[in-house]
Amino acid sequence: MKKATIALEDGTCFSGRAFAGSGEFYGELVFNTSMTGYQEILTDPSYNGQIVTMTYPLIGNYGVNPEDIESRAVFAKGLVIGECSRIASNWRSTMPLPEYLEQAGIVGVDQVDTRAITLHIRDKGAMKCIVSTEDFDTESLVAKAKASAGLVGRDLSSEVTIDEAYTYPEGGKTDAKFRVAVLDCGIKLNQLRIFDDLNCECRVFPNNATADEILACKPDGFFVSNGPGDPAGVPHIVKTVMELVEARLPTFGICFGHQMLGLALGGSTFKLKFGHRGGNQPIQDLRTKKVEIASHNHGFCIDADSIDPAVVEISHINLNDKTVAGLRHKTLPLFCVQYHPEACPGPHDPFYLFEEFIDLMKKEKKA
Repeated sequence: MKKATIALEDGTCFSGRAFAGSGEFYGELVFNTSMTGYQEILTDPSYNGQIVTMTYPLIGNYGVNPEDIESRAVFAKGLVIGECSRIASNWRSTMPLPEYLEQAGIVGVDQVDTRAITLHIRDKGAMKCIVSTEDFDTESLVAKAKASAGLVGRDLSSEVTIDEAYTYPEGGKTDAKFRVAVLDCGIKLNQLRIFDDLNCECRVFPNNATADEILACKPDGFFVSNGPGDPAGVPHIVKTVMELVEARLPTFGICFGHQMLGLALGGSTFKLKFGHRGGNQPIQDLRTKKVEIASHNHGFCIDADSIDPAVVEISHINLNDKTVAGLRHKTLPLFCVQYHPEACPGPHDPFYLFEEFIDLMKKEKKA
């Protein structure tokens, strides 16, 4: 085990132990309030460019396994926890967390005051940082953190999207009721699993696909996935989404996809102070006034004042800070949410949104 230092761009430093990985790792330091699901979090492409602090004190107690991954790789740049469990005890476990991080080339730090880190981020905001197991000079580390690339203006989605289009499930579905064109901005696999369970065949496209390429597969609906980075940094995706919106395809967007649709509809985005990340965020559906608990992972948000109420209604809000959590077009078959109805990890309260998308495709198909 090696000593590790976490240095933030504002000069704050924390010391801990590297239980996995060695070297220097850069990213925006954020916190996640989920009690479980660390493997799903690590493999969520939306965490590309970020070092994740888990607020729950003991992590790694049930190990890792091949079934709980949410993408093809670990995309988080580092994991910071209070204590790494010495024992991985679960019948599904195939590997302990430290070995998993080592294989992925990711740093893991424990024996650090994660409550202090979380309170600091809540007070000062998420910020650039460096985690080092080599350089322990605080002035040097802070200078490196300041000089590193942040998230604002960066296109991180293009780093995690696929290279070529593919069909899910592999080989297609002969009995599929609907074909969904999916724009992969950093998709989580459970979104595709749910579409499969709902009897949809998905044609998944890289985020640089054109509207013509997507329409060529003659989809019944269009889905825009989650993803990392600044939504204002990907005008090429917004342009494509705008063209597909004009084609009147039934459309559903999640998280980054929600932001893409919000921008395509004339809205603007801003960076949240410390973001929403965890499995316990309260969301109110303004149509029914019901409250659901949902999984979140985003650092940017649609500005409510930038939305034209004559064209788009705000359908959901986050009850913690009243930020926009859902949009629905008043005349086009289009809606989107800022959170993660596919869970993994997190509660399944918002699963109904996938069913609403199915109903939307069904309605348009009849018309």
